[in-house]
This record gives sequence, C-alpha cells and structure tokens, in this order.
Amino acid sequence: MKCKINNKEIEIKKATGFKMRLFGLMGKKDIHYGILFPHCNAIHTFFMKENIDVIGLNDKNQVIYIYRDVPKNKIVKISEDAKKTSILELPKNTSQKIYVGSILKFDD
Repeated sequence: MKCKINNKEIEIKKATGFKMRLFGLMGKKDIHYGILFPHCNAIHTFFMKENIDVIGLNDKNQVIYIYRDVPKNKIVKISEDAKKTSILELPKNTSQKIYVGSILKFDD
C-alpha cells in the first residue's frame, strides 16, 4: 500500500504477521519505506541501524502523536488503548510536513 506524505508517495508495508510485528525495521539500512503496525500502542528502536520517525494514529488514521528522528534504544508509547491506536514507522525526516490532527490516507 502507499501513503502520500510531503507530496511524495511512500510505500507502506502492513505488519500483520508475528515476525513482521516483532522485527519491523530492526537491522535495516537505507530505509525507503514505512511500516504500519495496526492495533499497536508502543514500539521500540532496539537494534535499529538508523533513526526513524514515529507517527501515532487513532482509529480514523488521524495523527495523534509525532516523534521525529527517534534514535536507537528508545521505547515510544503512544496511548493506553492498543485497540484504537496504530503506529506508523517512517524513514527519518519523512514526517516534517505531518502535524497532529492530520489525516493520513492509505491506498491499497
């Protein structure tokens, strides 16, 4: 699937399986895509090779949290309710024109 961010389409992979949810972007270099973690309220950046941008979304894909240029070895918790929250991990500096309240649209 794709999402238009900063007037540029970026590929988004959906983390639905156990392995993808567990590893996400760990160990990846030159990241050029994002990963959407549905029904997720926290992520970590342990074993990451690069910093990332982390976007918290509510159940309507409205941005409720932005954490830019997250370094490795951090834990980011968005909310208490994982059922109504998703997290989008993006390459660093991708979210500069995204703001709290923005609604992201994902195309399959």
